[in-house]
Amino acid sequence: MDSILKAKWIAPASEMGEVCPVFRKCFSLEKKVERAVLQVTALGVYVSDINGTRVGNFVLAPGWTAYQKRLQYQAYDVTELLEKENTLSVTVGKGWYRGRLPGWKSTKQEALQKNPAGMLASLEILYVDGSSETIYTDESWNVQESQIRFSEIYDGETCDASFKTTVEGPVSLFEGPTETLIPQQGEEVREQERVSPCRIFTTPAGETVVDFGQEITGYVELSVDAPAGSEILLSHAEVMDQQGNFYTENYRSAKAKLQYFCREGKQVYKPQFTYFGFRYIRVDRFPGGPEAAKPENFTAVAVYSHMKRTGYLRSSNPLLNRLFENVVWGQRGNFLDVPTDCPQRDERLGWTGDAQVFIRTAALNFDVEKFFTKWLADMEADQGEDGFVGHVIPNMIDDPESSAAWADAATICPWEIYLAYGNPSILRNQFSCMKKWLHYIAVHTKEDYLWIGGNHFGDWLGLDAPSGSYKGSSNEDFIASAFYAHSTELVVKAGRVLGEDVSQYEELYSNIVNAFRKRFPVYHTQTECVLAAHFHLAEDCQAAADQLAGLVREAGTQLRTGFVGTPYLLHVLSEYGYTELAYSLLLREKYPSWLYPVTKGATTIWEHWDGIMEDGGFWSSDMNSYNHYAYGAVADWVYCVAAGIQTQEEHPGYEKAVIAPHPDARLGWLEAVVETRHGRIRSRWEREGDVWRYEIETPVESRICIDGREHTVPAGRYLYYSPCC
Repeated sequence: MDSILKAKWIAPASEMGEVCPVFRKCFSLEKKVERAVLQVTALGVYVSDINGTRVGNFVLAPGWTAYQKRLQYQAYDVTELLEKENTLSVTVGKGWYRGRLPGWKSTKQEALQKNPAGMLASLEILYVDGSSETIYTDESWNVQESQIRFSEIYDGETCDASFKTTVEGPVSLFEGPTETLIPQQGEEVREQERVSPCRIFTTPAGETVVDFGQEITGYVELSVDAPAGSEILLSHAEVMDQQGNFYTENYRSAKAKLQYFCREGKQVYKPQFTYFGFRYIRVDRFPGGPEAAKPENFTAVAVYSHMKRTGYLRSSNPLLNRLFENVVWGQRGNFLDVPTDCPQRDERLGWTGDAQVFIRTAALNFDVEKFFTKWLADMEADQGEDGFVGHVIPNMIDDPESSAAWADAATICPWEIYLAYGNPSILRNQFSCMKKWLHYIAVHTKEDYLWIGGNHFGDWLGLDAPSGSYKGSSNEDFIASAFYAHSTELVVKAGRVLGEDVSQYEELYSNIVNAFRKRFPVYHTQTECVLAAHFHLAEDCQAAADQLAGLVREAGTQLRTGFVGTPYLLHVLSEYGYTELAYSLLLREKYPSWLYPVTKGATTIWEHWDGIMEDGGFWSSDMNSYNHYAYGAVADWVYCVAAGIQTQEEHPGYEKAVIAPHPDARLGWLEAVVETRHGRIRSRWEREGDVWRYEIETPVESRICIDGREHTVPAGRYLYYSPCC
């Protein structure tokens, strides 16, 4: 049994308001220590230190989980930090647990907010002589006010480095959630890249603004030499407005402020319990005035889950290369313990729809197996008895109904993780959740074998949306029924991998397809064509793809799809003979397109294709994020079709691979590299005069397909040539 389970939950005996409490325990050691392990968690987020040295690298520990059922605790080896006389301190902030998430009313979050700023810890000490002792949180601890006077996820942090107190208050014991404690399951959130300012400038409104040249998720580290009590106040923003002034309206109610009161002399400070999504900071107050601020005073620190980078894309097109970087930065900025929709406004929630459309790209860019294993476990924990899956995970929204394509993350995400890494445990862990999701649909539909009725997000942000609507024009029953079929098919596939009897789901799938074809024989939008062909629901998938190509051309070679259709759009075109048209969409620079935001200076993926419009104006401030990774799903087409690196269902995790590149004369060259569980796969094509030159490296037996010719080859490096049309 982990020792933390024997500890007692403690909280300040007296109310401290917005101040973050710091819990302390002083103790002496008389014998030489062989090993010491600290286990700790909190109702909120915490930072622990021993003798003034921070313990571990985990930022915003213990992380964000479905708190009502799962609360992580961490274990740290602190052997080297211990001395003869010791002080163990743990400072606790609101974090996700007790913060004002989700930015609008939530009865679930209100219940969590009623909890105290509690923490739980144990320190196990093993001595060289073989004896041991354990220090637990109990009545012997004391609590003080910390220098962090306020901290909250949306609104920011206030720290007074000149504040000192010698007043020690008592702690109180309370019945905390011991039964929901679990060891650390996900990746640790850590500090990652450090970005220096590229310029400091004065706006037309006379504001002093620091530009880091890259939108990140994280915070600013301050380095100053100042008198005690001097104030620094920073505001955060993603973009400048049409006049070149600081713009924060799209943050909605999130104040996103960093306030710091200096101690005397040289000092370095960075927030402990909050984070921001930003490219720019406005220096509202600074010692000597905002104009005294210098680039060396500020460093932007990127913060996200500690994932290994595994995928790389490069090409001869600078705009396309910037798009690739934007996709990666969008993932970094939104994979902060959960796959959030955005990192800046009063939202930052684990939207299921965003996660499922992007997950294949996510698993190509980074090793996300551990990241998604934890998040999907929270999905199962939050799932209703009837199979309900919330719009966000952890679920803190009171909406009682599930939405198609969002809640289908319950089947799509486990399957994609299995394909990427070849580990069936993710299917085993989630199989019950997957089946329960199908049960929810069957109970809530108005018509057998289809999903008719309900409240859905439709083809969210589809460009063919009626005036005044965020939803595209695709039939919501069509979308819901298409995903019903897809999820059923994935349950069948997962069950076969696990050796389960899935005969009832095979029959259900057949019935859904037949019912779908009868109910929806005609397609009216790009997205409807995409889903009918991609999920193989059409009687004639080639005809559906032909219609799609016609609709794209009729629109002026423009996509009109939203969240549901866009991830599959290029795949359908290329699968059915329209690869050149797919490239035309990818390489298009005018609105709407993936490259249009790049021409407007984007450094991450935008929520709207025209988050900054052609005239420099903005979408309405209520929903206009400039770091919203979902449309970055296009990168999986570049990896898997343009460069041609694919895994196989019968050999998941790239145990055997298919490499089938599709070059285009508008690009001089393209290269993709993917680090798999079995080694590094590289695919590069380049135009040399009238021929294409292909360089392929594979660590496993692979099927290489070029110009319709297939070669099954062992691991190795290969060179091919083919005519360039």
